[in-house]
Amino acid sequence: MADIEQGSSAALPTEGTPLQDANDTDTLNGTAAKFVATAEGTALAYGSLVLMALLPIFFGALRSVSSSKSKVGAENGYENSSDMPETITSRDAARFPIIASCTLFGLYLFFKIFSQEYINLLLSMYFFVLGILALSHTMSPFMNRVFPANLPNKQYQLLFTQGTGESKEEIVNYEFDTKDLICLGISSVVGVWYVLKKHWVANNLFGLAFALNGVELLHLNNVSTGCILLGGLFVYDVFWVFGTNVMVTVAKSFEAPIKLVFPQDLLERGLDASNFAMLGLGDVVIPGIFIALLLRFDVSLKKNSRTYFYTSFFAYIFGLGFTIFIMHTFKHAQPALLYLVPACIGFPVVVALVKGELTEMFSYESSEEVLPHTPRLTHFPTVSGSPASLANSMQSSASSSPRRRRHTPSNM
Repeated sequence: MADIEQGSSAALPTEGTPLQDANDTDTLNGTAAKFVATAEGTALAYGSLVLMALLPIFFGALRSVSSSKSKVGAENGYENSSDMPETITSRDAARFPIIASCTLFGLYLFFKIFSQEYINLLLSMYFFVLGILALSHTMSPFMNRVFPANLPNKQYQLLFTQGTGESKEEIVNYEFDTKDLICLGISSVVGVWYVLKKHWVANNLFGLAFALNGVELLHLNNVSTGCILLGGLFVYDVFWVFGTNVMVTVAKSFEAPIKLVFPQDLLERGLDASNFAMLGLGDVVIPGIFIALLLRFDVSLKKNSRTYFYTSFFAYIFGLGFTIFIMHTFKHAQPALLYLVPACIGFPVVVALVKGELTEMFSYESSEEVLPHTPRLTHFPTVSGSPASLANSMQSSASSSPRRRRHTPSNM
């Protein structure tokens, strides 16, 4: 996910894919048979969807704090990371619902005009590559812990250049090691499984990786930007689900890991089950990046508490549970952001009002997110002495500063 315009809209083309069950939609592979789920199957499916939505939000938020610190270190010359978080500004947030709407309607027209089979084949290959990279990045911290210390961890470099001599320019400079190769190998097996079988387990592995990477690497610069983004997608979600059939049509036709699915007939058919309840990744990532922002705000308060993070996290659970209740009651696909946005924004705001920290919450903006990739001047030095002595002091200061280390993917 390179940026909010391209990466997110590519990975999450149906940002507000409605929460659906098998009574509302065709199955993932297109069968149109009506299925009446048992109470146990329904409870298992919905409970699993809620759990799968919570995992990338919780762990992605924790990893967003680490990636934020890595970005500060890289900008100050202490550390370099190849997977820097991308900052979403208020301008990005305001135009994102428009970009998402154009993408969604474009996909709808494509499915109406062209053969669904060929479109999904192209999309499968595209998400095959993205999924391998996302899953490999997700597995990397775990691999760093379990990799045997007595095994050699060799370093590799993939370098592509253009031109010769002084005009030589680097196009790709990717450093990796043995641990990264193992992660890529495991992820490739999952990718081949997904392309060949379109199995729902492989779909969910890729979907969880996309969601966790999105929450970790997409950073809102402040709470106001988060409110703009969530408010705009609130309107977007409600319009495309209740106002038209576009969202549901694309969600049923789009065979790509941009939604989490779980079969309601798992108890009857096992892993071959095919009647799915589904939740779009947009309903995980969009509230997730707001919850991650509140966790970073908690950290900035330095009070050894995570009040706003846990408040918004439980607000998400409440909103998603209420979505499932409404859908099950009215037997109609629901735009989850209709219920998630008021909960995720409203609960933390009420807590901030009670604690008298509302102004502080809305004014919070961490240093690395004010101007991405631009150092901030936090104080003005006092200058005294002759120009020669000033030059000597600057030279000695520069020579004593720590050198930037090259980063390998295994440090992610």
